[in-house]
Amino acid sequence: MPREARRLGRPSAVDRPSMPPIDTLPRIASAVTPAVMVSACGLIALGLINLSQALGGRLRELTREHRAAPTTEARRGVIRRQVAILGHRHQTVSRALFLDYGAILAFALTSLLFLGHGIVRVPEVVEGLFFLLGVLLLCGAAGFAIAAVHLDGGALRLEQLDVLGDPRDGPGKDR
Repeated sequence: MPREARRLGRPSAVDRPSMPPIDTLPRIASAVTPAVMVSACGLIALGLINLSQALGGRLRELTREHRAAPTTEARRGVIRRQVAILGHRHQTVSRALFLDYGAILAFALTSLLFLGHGIVRVPEVVEGLFFLLGVLLLCGAAGFAIAAVHLDGGALRLEQLDVLGDPRDGPGKDR
């Protein structure tokens, strides 16, 4: 077959210069990974936004209750402590959200740098650094989200104390 290909003027497989092997899978993985991380961060942002809105709604409810005429001074004291905890929790969730948006930006820049290989010369280490920055920001967001969950326990304990009374009083005692 190679003789016939030569006779017809086509290069045979033996005559063709060998192409360098293309590592398609790693290239695809490199291109897709930042995009997947952007999507994941977007879902996390949606959850954090929902939590932030729920906290804001609860803070408004407590404020209305605090201002209502029939609210006792003891209840107002509990509400003030709850508002302080919920305000702190809202700030913590906001910090998590800002870090999550920072991670989205870092992963988007990683994708942009990857796609711009043929246009702008940027060392590959820069891509890696932006991706690492995104991962670190996402870890920070997770840490703040965990802290916000921990703060929720304080507000709930205040509600329990207000409704059930002090557990040191023993069971069966009505308030």
